[in-house]
Amino acid sequence: MLTKRIIPCLDVKDGQVVKGVKFKNHKVVGSILDLAKKYSDEGADELVFYDISASTNNTMVSKKWIEEIAKNINIPFCVAGGINSIESARLILNSGADKISVNTPAIENPILINELAKAFGSQCVTVGIDSMQESDQYIVYSKTGNVNTSFNTKILTKDWIIKVQELGAGEIVLNCMNQDGVKRGFDIKQLNYMSDVINVPLIASGGAGKEIDFFNVLNNPKISGALAASVFHNSEIQIEDLKNFLKQNNIHIR
Repeated sequence: MLTKRIIPCLDVKDGQVVKGVKFKNHKVVGSILDLAKKYSDEGADELVFYDISASTNNTMVSKKWIEEIAKNINIPFCVAGGINSIESARLILNSGADKISVNTPAIENPILINELAKAFGSQCVTVGIDSMQESDQYIVYSKTGNVNTSFNTKILTKDWIIKVQELGAGEIVLNCMNQDGVKRGFDIKQLNYMSDVINVPLIASGGAGKEIDFFNVLNNPKISGALAASVFHNSEIQIEDLKNFLKQNNIHIR
């Protein structure tokens, strides 16, 4: 049985780690390198770094801080932010990242997923999906790093999940926007609904507030990991305590 993963998420803007609520009102919470090392030392299984301003500004994530992170941590990490070509992905991977994640660039050019999978292998290619519930539907949003650029793509989340897998995505991070930063628990209803069509590792994101929230989401055999930010940045949950809690409740974890 594969172990479940606990993954702190670091949203990066202007060289600092920030956090908002429902993708709005971002506040600086710390230094990229300090937080990366802290989570690595505390037993996180992976880290995810999102340069949230890259796609909104038509720029790319900084090679410099990726190199610094790679020198200072000993766990895998995934990087996202304006990666829109084979060349930019190669630069990020050669700088030390273990995986790259694409979101807006994949929406703008879906064939990019296939090109990346062929060039580097599906295991290196994560697709991030920002999903908003509107009435009784789940819709993909794009350019969500800035409230002024975020928009409804009109693409149904489930349809996009099916498509990105067909194109070669090796993993999906589903960011449930309605739950982001509110600490009321992961969007179990949406995650269960989407997991029916998922055949690759699925990482749940958005809503972690208490240890039991991680148990509730990781109890689904289709969900491979849980991603969270605020509860780790604010030291509301310690990774070691969380892992002990999950082990005591029969969740297979490192």
